[in-house]
Amino acid sequence: MVVEGLTCQTPSGETLRVREVWQDNLAEEMELIRNIVDDYPFLAMDTEFPGVVARPVGHFKNSGEYHYQTLRCNVDMLKLIQLGMTFVNAEGKLPSCSGELSVWQFNFRHFKLSDDMYAQDSIELLKQSGIDFAQNEKRGIDVNQFGELLMTSGIVLNDEVRWITFHSGYDFGYLLKVLTCQALPTTEVDFFATMRVYFPIVYDIKYLMKFCTNLHGGLNKLAETLEVERLGPQHQAGSDSLLTASTFLKLKELFFTASDAVTKHQGILYGLSSDGTNEIVVNHEG
Repeated sequence: MVVEGLTCQTPSGETLRVREVWQDNLAEEMELIRNIVDDYPFLAMDTEFPGVVARPVGHFKNSGEYHYQTLRCNVDMLKLIQLGMTFVNAEGKLPSCSGELSVWQFNFRHFKLSDDMYAQDSIELLKQSGIDFAQNEKRGIDVNQFGELLMTSGIVLNDEVRWITFHSGYDFGYLLKVLTCQALPTTEVDFFATMRVYFPIVYDIKYLMKFCTNLHGGLNKLAETLEVERLGPQHQAGSDSLLTASTFLKLKELFFTASDAVTKHQGILYGLSSDGTNEIVVNHEG
Protein backbone atom coordinates (compact mmCIF):
# COMPACT_ATOMS: atom_id res chain seq x y z
CA MET A 1 0.00 0.00 0.00
CA VAL A 2 1.31 3.48 -0.89
CA VAL A 3 1.63 5.64 2.20
CA GLU A 4 0.20 9.13 1.83
CA GLY A 5 1.46 12.19 3.62
CA LEU A 6 3.54 15.28 3.37
CA THR A 7 7.26 14.77 2.88
CA CYS A 8 10.02 17.27 3.52
CA GLN A 9 13.77 17.39 3.98
CA THR A 10 15.31 17.60 7.43
CA PRO A 11 18.24 19.99 8.01
CA SER A 12 20.54 16.95 7.72
CA GLY A 13 19.11 16.12 4.28
CA GLU A 14 17.03 13.08 5.22
CA THR A 15 13.47 12.59 4.00
CA LEU A 16 10.77 12.96 6.64
CA ARG A 17 7.21 11.75 6.02
CA VAL A 18 4.13 12.58 8.04
CA ARG A 19 2.35 9.24 7.56
CA GLU A 20 -1.38 9.84 7.05
CA VAL A 21 -3.45 7.17 8.78
CA TRP A 22 -7.00 6.42 7.59
CA GLN A 23 -9.39 3.55 8.23
CA ASP A 24 -7.97 1.53 5.33
CA ASN A 25 -4.36 1.53 6.63
CA LEU A 26 -4.99 1.79 10.39
CA ALA A 27 -4.13 -1.81 11.31
CA GLU A 28 -0.96 -1.74 9.21
CA GLU A 29 0.30 1.53 10.72
CA MET A 30 -0.50 0.44 14.28
CA GLU A 31 1.55 -2.71 13.65
CA LEU A 32 4.50 -0.50 12.67
CA ILE A 33 4.08 1.49 15.87
CA ARG A 34 3.96 -1.68 17.99
CA ASN A 35 7.28 -2.68 16.44
CA ILE A 36 9.09 0.62 17.13
CA VAL A 37 7.83 1.75 20.54
CA ASP A 38 10.39 -0.22 22.58
CA ASP A 39 13.28 1.42 20.73
CA TYR A 40 11.65 4.89 20.51
CA PRO A 41 9.94 5.27 23.89
CA PHE A 42 9.61 9.07 23.96
CA LEU A 43 6.20 9.84 22.46
CA ALA A 44 5.18 13.41 21.64
CA MET A 45 1.44 13.77 21.11
CA ASP A 46 -0.92 16.48 19.89
CA THR A 47 -4.63 16.50 19.03
CA GLU A 48 -6.88 18.69 16.93
CA PHE A 49 -10.47 19.07 18.14
CA PRO A 50 -13.41 21.47 17.57
CA GLY A 51 -12.38 24.03 20.19
CA VAL A 52 -14.17 25.03 23.38
CA VAL A 53 -17.92 25.61 23.09
CA ALA A 54 -19.22 25.46 26.69
CA ARG A 55 -18.35 26.70 30.18
CA PRO A 56 -19.57 25.17 33.44
CA VAL A 57 -21.67 27.22 35.85
CA GLY A 58 -21.41 27.16 39.65
CA HIS A 59 -18.95 27.36 42.53
CA PHE A 60 -15.51 25.77 42.19
CA LYS A 61 -12.97 25.35 44.98
CA ASN A 62 -10.14 26.65 42.80
CA SER A 63 -9.36 27.64 39.24
CA GLY A 64 -7.91 24.19 38.51
CA GLU A 65 -11.26 22.58 39.27
CA TYR A 66 -13.02 25.12 37.04
CA HIS A 67 -10.59 24.40 34.19
CA TYR A 68 -11.08 20.65 34.63
CA GLN A 69 -14.89 20.93 34.59
CA THR A 70 -14.63 23.09 31.43
CA LEU A 71 -12.41 20.43 29.85
CA ARG A 72 -14.75 17.64 30.91
CA CYS A 73 -17.96 19.14 29.53
CA ASN A 74 -16.32 19.99 26.20
CA VAL A 75 -14.54 16.66 25.70
CA ASP A 76 -17.74 14.79 26.59
CA MET A 77 -19.73 16.79 24.01
CA LEU A 78 -17.25 17.11 21.14
CA LYS A 79 -15.35 14.77 18.81
CA LEU A 80 -11.68 14.20 18.11
CA ILE A 81 -10.61 15.31 14.62
CA GLN A 82 -6.92 14.43 14.38
CA LEU A 83 -4.12 12.94 16.48
CA GLY A 84 -0.40 13.33 15.86
CA MET A 85 2.29 11.06 17.29
CA THR A 86 6.06 11.46 17.07
CA PHE A 87 8.36 8.80 18.51
CA VAL A 88 12.00 9.50 19.36
CA ASN A 89 14.72 7.61 21.20
CA ALA A 90 16.91 8.92 24.03
CA GLU A 91 19.23 10.53 21.44
CA GLY A 92 16.31 12.34 19.80
CA LYS A 93 16.35 10.18 16.66
CA LEU A 94 13.14 9.42 14.74
CA PRO A 95 12.22 5.92 13.53
CA SER A 96 12.73 5.08 9.86
CA CYS A 97 10.10 3.23 7.82
CA SER A 98 10.92 2.26 4.22
CA GLY A 99 13.93 4.57 4.30
CA GLU A 100 11.99 7.63 5.49
CA LEU A 101 11.97 9.22 8.94
CA SER A 102 8.38 8.88 10.11
CA VAL A 103 5.75 10.76 12.12
CA TRP A 104 2.11 9.62 12.34
CA GLN A 105 -1.10 11.58 11.78
CA PHE A 106 -4.43 9.85 12.50
CA ASN A 107 -7.57 11.26 10.87
CA PHE A 108 -10.95 10.48 12.45
CA ARG A 109 -14.32 10.25 10.76
CA HIS A 110 -16.91 11.16 13.38
CA PHE A 111 -16.81 14.97 13.39
CA LYS A 112 -19.26 16.45 10.86
CA LEU A 113 -19.31 20.17 10.11
CA SER A 114 -22.99 19.92 9.16
CA ASP A 115 -24.14 18.29 12.42
CA ASP A 116 -21.69 18.85 15.27
CA MET A 117 -20.94 21.73 17.59
CA TYR A 118 -17.67 23.57 17.19
CA ALA A 119 -15.91 26.87 17.87
CA GLN A 120 -15.82 28.80 14.60
CA ASP A 121 -12.30 30.16 15.09
CA SER A 122 -10.87 26.70 15.83
CA ILE A 123 -12.40 25.18 12.70
CA GLU A 124 -11.23 28.08 10.53
CA LEU A 125 -7.66 27.53 11.74
CA LEU A 126 -7.88 23.82 10.92
CA LYS A 127 -9.29 24.55 7.44
CA GLN A 128 -6.50 27.04 6.77
CA SER A 129 -3.92 24.47 7.86
CA GLY A 130 -5.20 22.04 5.21
CA ILE A 131 -7.48 19.65 7.09
CA ASP A 132 -10.08 18.29 4.65
CA PHE A 133 -13.22 17.59 6.68
CA ALA A 134 -15.03 15.92 3.78
CA GLN A 135 -12.10 13.52 3.33
CA ASN A 136 -12.13 12.76 7.06
CA GLU A 137 -15.84 11.87 6.92
CA LYS A 138 -15.30 9.63 3.90
CA ARG A 139 -12.03 7.86 4.80
CA GLY A 140 -11.45 8.63 8.46
CA ILE A 141 -10.76 6.18 11.26
CA ASP A 142 -13.49 4.65 13.40
CA VAL A 143 -12.59 5.89 16.87
CA ASN A 144 -13.79 2.73 18.64
CA GLN A 145 -11.57 0.51 16.51
CA PHE A 146 -8.68 2.91 17.09
CA GLY A 147 -9.26 2.67 20.85
CA GLU A 148 -9.08 -1.13 20.70
CA LEU A 149 -5.82 -1.06 18.73
CA LEU A 150 -4.37 1.61 21.00
CA MET A 151 -5.03 -0.56 24.05
CA THR A 152 -2.86 -3.34 22.61
CA SER A 153 -0.25 -1.11 20.96
CA GLY A 154 2.26 -1.06 23.80
CA ILE A 155 2.14 2.74 24.04
CA VAL A 156 -0.46 2.97 26.82
CA LEU A 157 -0.38 1.11 30.16
CA ASN A 158 3.41 1.13 29.76
CA ASP A 159 5.70 2.86 32.26
CA GLU A 160 8.60 2.74 29.81
CA VAL A 161 6.85 5.22 27.48
CA ARG A 162 7.39 8.93 28.18
CA TRP A 163 4.51 11.07 26.88
CA ILE A 164 5.67 14.54 25.78
CA THR A 165 2.98 17.21 25.41
CA PHE A 166 2.28 20.94 25.47
CA HIS A 167 -0.62 22.30 27.60
CA SER A 168 -2.25 18.94 27.17
CA GLY A 169 -5.29 18.58 29.43
CA TYR A 170 -7.61 18.43 26.41
CA ASP A 171 -5.29 16.10 24.49
CA PHE A 172 -5.36 13.55 27.30
CA GLY A 173 -9.07 14.10 27.85
CA TYR A 174 -9.82 13.04 24.27
CA LEU A 175 -7.44 10.07 24.45
CA LEU A 176 -9.02 8.84 27.69
CA LYS A 177 -12.45 9.14 26.10
CA VAL A 178 -11.20 7.02 23.18
CA LEU A 179 -9.60 4.41 25.45
CA THR A 180 -12.41 4.02 27.97
CA CYS A 181 -15.42 4.59 25.65
CA GLN A 182 -16.90 6.54 28.57
CA ALA A 183 -17.48 10.10 29.67
CA LEU A 184 -14.57 11.61 31.58
CA PRO A 185 -14.42 11.14 35.36
CA THR A 186 -16.61 13.57 37.31
CA THR A 187 -13.77 14.81 39.51
CA GLU A 188 -10.29 16.00 38.70
CA VAL A 189 -8.83 13.59 41.29
CA ASP A 190 -10.39 10.63 39.47
CA PHE A 191 -9.22 12.03 36.12
CA PHE A 192 -5.59 12.04 37.28
CA ALA A 193 -5.96 8.58 38.83
CA THR A 194 -7.18 7.27 35.44
CA MET A 195 -4.42 9.19 33.65
CA ARG A 196 -1.76 7.47 35.74
CA VAL A 197 -3.08 4.05 34.73
CA TYR A 198 -3.02 4.66 30.97
CA PHE A 199 -0.17 7.22 30.80
CA PRO A 200 2.16 6.54 33.77
CA ILE A 201 4.87 9.01 32.68
CA VAL A 202 3.76 12.39 31.28
CA TYR A 203 5.58 15.68 30.73
CA ASP A 204 3.77 18.92 29.90
CA ILE A 205 6.22 21.42 28.39
CA LYS A 206 3.97 24.37 29.30
CA TYR A 207 4.36 23.37 32.96
CA LEU A 208 8.12 22.82 32.59
CA MET A 209 8.44 26.40 31.29
CA LYS A 210 7.64 27.65 34.80
CA PHE A 211 11.10 26.48 35.86
CA CYS A 212 12.95 28.20 33.00
CA THR A 213 14.02 31.84 32.82
CA ASN A 214 12.28 34.15 30.34
CA LEU A 215 10.25 31.54 28.47
CA HIS A 216 6.69 32.53 27.59
CA GLY A 217 3.86 31.89 25.17
CA GLY A 218 2.62 28.94 23.18
CA LEU A 219 4.46 26.13 21.42
CA ASN A 220 5.36 28.14 18.31
CA LYS A 221 6.71 31.06 20.35
CA LEU A 222 8.74 28.69 22.54
CA ALA A 223 10.17 26.85 19.54
CA GLU A 224 11.13 30.18 17.95
CA THR A 225 12.84 31.32 21.18
CA LEU A 226 14.78 28.04 21.42
CA GLU A 227 15.57 28.14 17.67
CA VAL A 228 13.76 24.89 16.94
CA GLU A 229 12.67 24.59 13.30
CA ARG A 230 9.14 23.47 12.41
CA LEU A 231 8.75 20.87 9.67
CA GLY A 232 5.26 20.73 8.14
CA PRO A 233 2.13 22.90 8.58
CA GLN A 234 1.06 24.49 11.86
CA HIS A 235 -2.31 23.29 13.29
CA GLN A 236 -1.93 19.83 11.87
CA ALA A 237 -1.40 17.25 14.58
CA GLY A 238 1.50 15.39 12.97
CA SER A 239 3.66 18.49 12.49
CA ASP A 240 2.67 19.85 15.90
CA SER A 241 3.67 16.59 17.61
CA LEU A 242 7.06 16.67 15.86
CA LEU A 243 7.62 20.27 16.98
CA THR A 244 6.62 19.23 20.52
CA ALA A 245 9.25 16.45 20.50
CA SER A 246 12.02 18.70 19.14
CA THR A 247 11.17 21.51 21.57
CA PHE A 248 11.16 19.17 24.59
CA LEU A 249 14.59 17.82 23.69
CA LYS A 250 16.01 21.35 23.31
CA LEU A 251 14.37 22.52 26.56
CA LYS A 252 15.78 19.52 28.43
CA GLU A 253 19.24 20.10 26.98
CA LEU A 254 19.28 23.80 27.96
CA PHE A 255 17.42 23.92 31.28
CA PHE A 256 17.20 20.43 32.80
CA THR A 257 20.75 19.13 32.59
CA ALA A 258 20.91 17.08 35.81
CA SER A 259 19.97 13.44 35.30
CA ASP A 260 16.77 13.73 37.38
CA ALA A 261 16.02 17.41 36.70
CA VAL A 262 13.03 16.81 34.44
CA THR A 263 11.70 13.63 36.06
CA LYS A 264 10.53 15.38 39.23
CA HIS A 265 8.04 17.40 37.16
CA GLN A 266 6.35 14.44 35.48
CA GLY A 267 2.63 13.75 35.83
CA ILE A 268 1.59 17.42 36.12
CA LEU A 269 -0.58 19.12 33.50
CA TYR A 270 -0.49 22.88 33.08
CA GLY A 271 -3.57 24.77 34.28
CA LEU A 272 -5.10 21.97 36.33
CA SER A 273 -5.00 21.72 40.14
CA SER A 274 -1.90 19.55 40.14
CA ASP A 275 0.25 22.41 38.85
CA GLY A 276 -0.01 24.19 42.19
CA THR A 277 -0.76 27.74 41.02
CA ASN A 278 -4.52 27.94 41.44
CA GLU A 279 -6.63 30.63 43.04
CA ILE A 280 -8.50 29.45 46.12
CA VAL A 281 -12.11 30.20 45.20
CA VAL A 282 -13.74 30.62 41.82
CA ASN A 283 -17.40 31.44 41.27
CA HIS A 284 -18.89 31.38 37.77
CA GLU A 285 -22.44 32.62 37.32
CA GLY A 286 -24.68 31.56 34.48
